[in-house]
Amino acid sequence: MIKPKSIFWKAIIWLTGLILLTISVRAQSVDIDRLVTQITPQIKRMMLEGKVPSATIALVSGDRIIWTGAYGYSNLWARTPAVPSTVYLVGSTFKTMSMYALLQLLEKGMFKLDDYVNDYLSEFKIKGEDPTNSVTFRHLLTHTSGLPGDFGPIPVWGDKVPLPLKEYLSGSLKLKIPTLTKVIYSNMAYTLIAYLIEKFSGIPYKKYIQEAIFDPLEMNDTAFAPRPDMEERLAIPYVLDKKTGSHKPAVRLKANVWPAGIVYGTVINQAYWLIANLNRGVYKEHRLISEEIFKEVMTRQYDQFSGPISAGWLNETTGYGLTWWVSKRKGETTFAHSGSVPGYTAFLVGNLNKKTGFAVMTNGHRAHKHLFSLAVKALDLIESCRK
Repeated sequence: MIKPKSIFWKAIIWLTGLILLTISVRAQSVDIDRLVTQITPQIKRMMLEGKVPSATIALVSGDRIIWTGAYGYSNLWARTPAVPSTVYLVGSTFKTMSMYALLQLLEKGMFKLDDYVNDYLSEFKIKGEDPTNSVTFRHLLTHTSGLPGDFGPIPVWGDKVPLPLKEYLSGSLKLKIPTLTKVIYSNMAYTLIAYLIEKFSGIPYKKYIQEAIFDPLEMNDTAFAPRPDMEERLAIPYVLDKKTGSHKPAVRLKANVWPAGIVYGTVINQAYWLIANLNRGVYKEHRLISEEIFKEVMTRQYDQFSGPISAGWLNETTGYGLTWWVSKRKGETTFAHSGSVPGYTAFLVGNLNKKTGFAVMTNGHRAHKHLFSLAVKALDLIESCRK
């Protein structure tokens, strides 16, 4: 027998949920026409000043992409216009995804952040350690391990290929300076993280990333090696000719440290990654890491190393959380990370309090500071254009 009261209260609960959802959508509503009108000149100025051939942009609010745009040419010779589905190298923005993958294994009890990494290595060890100041997982994730940057570039169409992870690390894994004395941006550290993900999970690194990060986030246009249909949309990397100041194509590269950022993707997929972080590790009800671990990710780890990062991002409050750059701006938490490989520069930034984000991908070379400036303006414009 149907109970009228039960139906009544279910209807009330449903209606209340609908009202709250409506309020939430309205709170996130942005005047897109006004936003585009105001941000377009800023994008063009960034491209001019940064000598960027093409740029794709995505703006995020809450759990959705509110706008995408594309400017310039992905191929200057063929005059191919960039589109939001143009494929670029994402560079070191990918490190933040490897960090999530490693922390998923932390949550399964495989290790603790302050455990010594060498205790988990058997086939080789980190060389040059002081036993009283050993490298921990937290050090790897904050570039304070003392491991060198390294890259090991290899032309895509050359005769050589990157070394297997075990072989590369066995021959190269040695501290440059004592642990926790200085921030050294280390691609090698994230190559070691890839090896550790394989060791803890028992799954090849690329397969683990595909199943644990790319697939749940619907990042169907992100890959370690572009599919034929992605290659068709691939932007040409450009650097500036020192003599003429004009653009010239750069050599396409692989690298021994490929897990640190030799990954291809679109700005739309980058925006999906932003959404997962703006929503505290959740994408469309799929939780990637726990709320407790997420709080650790977004906490500045070492106050003694605070201050602007890379080409000047953002202010004196900036420092490494776990992989993400974490800052305070106007009393709110901002997280960010850049990506740079010869001929490409990318950037991601999110305002955790406002749940707004900005993603940009370019085939410009070392355009960091210009992307940084645009990013701050973009976040402010999203707020100013709320209805």
